[in-house]
Amino acid sequence: MTIKHQLGLIGYPLSHSFSKKYFAEKFKEEKIAGYHYELYPIPTITALPNLIAETTNLLGINITIPYKQQALPYLDEVSEEAAKVGAVNTIKITNGRLKGYNTDVYGFEISLRQLLATATIPLSSMKALVLGTGGAAKAVLYVLDKLGIKTQLVSRSAKKGQITYDKIDKACLEHHQIIVNTTPLGMSPNSDSAPALPYKYLSNQHFLYDLVYNPAVTKFLQMGLNHNAKIRNGLEMLHLQAEESWRIWTTDNPECSKQ
Repeated sequence: MTIKHQLGLIGYPLSHSFSKKYFAEKFKEEKIAGYHYELYPIPTITALPNLIAETTNLLGINITIPYKQQALPYLDEVSEEAAKVGAVNTIKITNGRLKGYNTDVYGFEISLRQLLATATIPLSSMKALVLGTGGAAKAVLYVLDKLGIKTQLVSRSAKKGQITYDKIDKACLEHHQIIVNTTPLGMSPNSDSAPALPYKYLSNQHFLYDLVYNPAVTKFLQMGLNHNAKIRNGLEMLHLQAEESWRIWTTDNPECSKQ
């Protein structure tokens, strides 16, 4: 097969990624010829310019941990939404120019709306705890703010605007119906780990969303299930953001066609 358009994912490490298999299956099932998706586990973001220069026919890149914020200085342009979020997970390369986007926003919003469809109170009356402060958390915060949901950041260290895990007690959980884990805690092979929360105070009024998707039910989500909370992992969000990345890469590209 002649590769007319190369796509890929940068991050480090990339042993957990689903992207290569997802796009390989997409290309096969939809009979899309001339495209190839590869993993690029670069140990530092400073390797990005060389990767782009040395990769033939590179059309676009997805970005994962830990480079969603670190990639910003290397871009020529950033979409309005990605600029507001302060993180990118998709780059489109056009005539040597790099433009950054954040398709995590699209994927998370649709998936979260579906999870909250059974909520008995308006979204604007709900509150959320966001666990973690990395690039993925920025997209989550952007969506929650867009939906009118008040948020509280939770981190291992105390800083302005965020609390530490030891500050989360019964009253805190009762006032925050939504809990979103944006950390890698619980990700395979470390599936025995979970954010340090007083899970015994969860109830059927809680909604737990974990951006981790492997395993399908993390320890964090299982603890929610044990107390009748509604749960969702990050796989649906990943599918949605991948399709949005594909749309961005192939928009205005006349060579993208089904053979």
